[in-house]
Amino acid sequence: MRVIDFTHFVAGPYATLMLADLGAEVIKIENPKRGDEFRHYPPAMEALDGEGAPFLWVNRNKQSIAIDMKTAEGREILHDLLKNADILVENFSTGVMERFGLGYEELSASHPSLIYCSVSAYGRSGAFADRVGFDPIVQAESGFMSLNGYPDREGVRTGPSVMDIGTSMMAANGILAAVIERLRTGRGQRVETSLYASAMTMVGYAPLQTLSDDAWVSGRHGNGSPDTAPTGVFYASDGPIYIACTGTDIYQRLFNLIGRADLANDAELIVKAGRLKHRERLFEAVNAAFATNTRDHWLLRLRAARVPAGAVRTIAEALRSPETEALGIVSHIAHPTAGRIANIRSAITLEKSPVEAPVAAPRLGQHTREVLERTLGYSVERILALDAAGVFGERLAAPS
Repeated sequence: MRVIDFTHFVAGPYATLMLADLGAEVIKIENPKRGDEFRHYPPAMEALDGEGAPFLWVNRNKQSIAIDMKTAEGREILHDLLKNADILVENFSTGVMERFGLGYEELSASHPSLIYCSVSAYGRSGAFADRVGFDPIVQAESGFMSLNGYPDREGVRTGPSVMDIGTSMMAANGILAAVIERLRTGRGQRVETSLYASAMTMVGYAPLQTLSDDAWVSGRHGNGSPDTAPTGVFYASDGPIYIACTGTDIYQRLFNLIGRADLANDAELIVKAGRLKHRERLFEAVNAAFATNTRDHWLLRLRAARVPAGAVRTIAEALRSPETEALGIVSHIAHPTAGRIANIRSAITLEKSPVEAPVAAPRLGQHTREVLERTLGYSVERILALDAAGVFGERLAAPS
């Protein structure tokens, strides 16, 4: 399926990345002057003329064409592309696509099979459709920040853009549902999701707790858990370990492992409420045992005892870990100017329908000529005329 991608930053591009990884032909539309602003996020790579690594993460398996949408000729090219497209994805501010004659109402009238996905901050209609929003803002507004951090200080945002990524996954799932419907009826439809609606999903079950009990207050518990104990970070002699002690069976296996059968079989502690009441006492017991040996020692024993646990790692440590290696998460792929670049593979594995090997994220406008010639069938003369009119900026690639 052909996807025309009018997205930038993360919330839109990650959705089209998922489609690209699953085998879709994704043609990314970019402004000739700077392209997707995410190209300029650090660290800048000299082999990419100063473009940043984050763009590579979210734009593999895509083609890039540089088109000035403000020109009549540029808009004509886009309409030609959309004639044979299956899916359009955009995350501009509300009203931008309509100003370019690329709104859903206009395109669906002439192309009823088109699936048109809009990713916005607060929805495309209603009192807040005009608002601009980003990941950390909806983390704050949704109450997500109020759940993160420690109780003696203000809530904190997560470092990774979890709302952007969550919104992208919502968008990709909506698109795939629309594809199934189109297979049945032949008709496309509008698919919509927003950062704010996704954020209210990403806060998990806390909203239902609050709606179900007027006195309920969801607070911050640091690395611990309000629902289970002992869950959190514990310290071996040479480093921290995270343990999730979610049920009585796990609790008993853990305390038998550390030689505390008295606590494992205590009638009060076998009940979850008792463990929550005596949380500090249980933490002290586990930390006292763990301090006697190394992290690797305890992790091996915890695994054998089927107690869910893991080392607390930095990103660099996680990339070098045996779990990362076992799943083949890190690889290297060819790049036209850098030689090769690092890659984090898709988390999806399909047994029956594997897709092509990953291709590096494109340079700005890298595929403009190829798309015009091969996809649209434009003549060399027409391409030269468009180039002379400034439709492609200064980045139209020479014929290969």
